[in-house]
Amino acid sequence: MLSRAGFPRLWHVAETVTTDTGTSRRPLAVRLGVLALAAVLVAAMFAAGYFFAYRSLYSPSAFVTKYLNLLAAGHATDALAMPGVGVDAAALEGAGIDAYSSEALLRSAALSSLTDIHVDSEEAHGEVVAVTVSYRAGGHPKTSTFQVIRSGWTGLVPGWRFEQTPLTSIELTVLGATEFTVNGFTVDKRQIAGANVDPVAPLSLLVFTPGLYSVSVDTKISASAGTAVLADVPLHPVPVTVQTEPTADFLAVVQEKVNGFLSECAKQEVLQPTGCPFGLVVQNLIVDPPTWSIAEMPKVTIEPSGGDWILPPTQGTAHVKVEVRSYFDGSVRSRDEDVPFTIRASISVLPDGRVSIAVGGIDTR
Repeated sequence: MLSRAGFPRLWHVAETVTTDTGTSRRPLAVRLGVLALAAVLVAAMFAAGYFFAYRSLYSPSAFVTKYLNLLAAGHATDALAMPGVGVDAAALEGAGIDAYSSEALLRSAALSSLTDIHVDSEEAHGEVVAVTVSYRAGGHPKTSTFQVIRSGWTGLVPGWRFEQTPLTSIELTVLGATEFTVNGFTVDKRQIAGANVDPVAPLSLLVFTPGLYSVSVDTKISASAGTAVLADVPLHPVPVTVQTEPTADFLAVVQEKVNGFLSECAKQEVLQPTGCPFGLVVQNLIVDPPTWSIAEMPKVTIEPSGGDWILPPTQGTAHVKVEVRSYFDGSVRSRDEDVPFTIRASISVLPDGRVSIAVGGIDTR
């Protein structure tokens, strides 16, 4: 028997059932929404992480920055091993560089300071990407652009290589020396071009770009102040000429040899000593052989002449004593006088380090 009071109870039961069903559906929707949002957030985080990793580790800019950081750390071998750095003969010849250029400077000992490295821009031109980088080479602010190209993929990670090698060459002419240093690393021409190297021919030396290279000479024979050259454009040869000056030791050696040469000339008891820069002409007979001495030795100076040296025309004075008999009346008179002369010579440094001085065609080595 249904009572009036039971209707509210039945209605209350139905209302309760309806409420429970709605409540069970809403948490499922919420959970699905949360999962979808989480998936979006994870995807966004993955994308952001990939983008960050790409920019910092796998992009063309990261590839170029790695190369520059290796140079800055002095790791020449690792830099040389990066894809596209090594260069073949055809690429060198195409850039006007000797295909047989020396690799003597592609080492850590010849690298200079490289700091404040940062990427300025990255621009794609078809498959090639131009990366422009600023840095300080030996303290000097500079900018260089490198060309890179994709070289395949490793999973989701792209690989890169230099489309154009970052190497170039210094076309170096060192006059008056066979040995020189580059950033403190010693090089001997003869080790590169052989014992019979042309003293005025330039040496083609491969170098990394960017780099500041200081060339100097400091030997017993000659010396020069440092000549700095910046290599900042790949495959763009840089000509450099270093003119040395003779050292005080070299001048002393040449002075000694000139003095010895002239002293030997003075020992000849003839009016015209053979191969010597002085002599005396008389129209009469001489009673006894003449006696020569050097009244004033020439003061030696040395000037560069191509890859060798010269003693420019230099004044000296010889002295002669001789008695002369007249053809006309047989009288005898003494000649005791100074004889000015001029001496000039060519000077060469031989492969074994000896000095060769040719005075009037006479070699005094």
